[in-house]
Amino acid sequence: MLDTYREIETPEGVELQLRAAGPVARMLAFTIDLLLRGVILFILSIVLSVVGNFGQGLFLIVVFLTEWFYPVLFEVLRNGETPGKRMFGLRVLNDNGTPVSWGPSLVRNLLRVVDFMPAFYGFGLASMLLNRDFKRLGDLAAGTIVVYQEPALRNLAIPDAPALAPPLGLNLAEQRALITYAERSQRLTEVRSEELADLLTSLTGVHGRVGMQRLYQMANWLVGKR
Repeated sequence: MLDTYREIETPEGVELQLRAAGPVARMLAFTIDLLLRGVILFILSIVLSVVGNFGQGLFLIVVFLTEWFYPVLFEVLRNGETPGKRMFGLRVLNDNGTPVSWGPSLVRNLLRVVDFMPAFYGFGLASMLLNRDFKRLGDLAAGTIVVYQEPALRNLAIPDAPALAPPLGLNLAEQRALITYAERSQRLTEVRSEELADLLTSLTGVHGRVGMQRLYQMANWLVGKR
């Protein structure tokens, strides 16, 4: 497979393509969040140390709240992104593509203690490697998925070319795929565009740059250009 996208349909009937984030990106994001929490707690420990035993007790409460609710607050209030996830372009969503809410976020984060067992997130890593969507146990229980936040695509336009009707009947999904290829091809290298076009030689009848141009012509025809 050339891509690792997972296609889902939202409750509103909108089709989304989500790319599940693998263990490496997620561990790097977790490391950033861990370091950030460490810095916050270090500063607080210095500040609260000046008030004696009361400060120590308050610090322990802050440690508990930070450890368990730091990710929950960011995931729910910041569009599924903790600072670490944001740095690596990751986001937590419900399985149906909707923003994660309090319940699922609490479940996935409270179960981190199980994912950590027997040590160094052993169960969580094993679960991610055995699951096609790279879900740890907390994600499976909460019905959530961590995906790459795709950058917004702007000013996409099909390259200008004389309209040409496809020689074969295309269903709606195939028409969408052809139009999307033509729109996004300008963001790819020419070699990559030609490589993808060569996958459709049964439709174009030609290879290379000529096949790519023919796909542009068919895409123009599909959007109504005559």
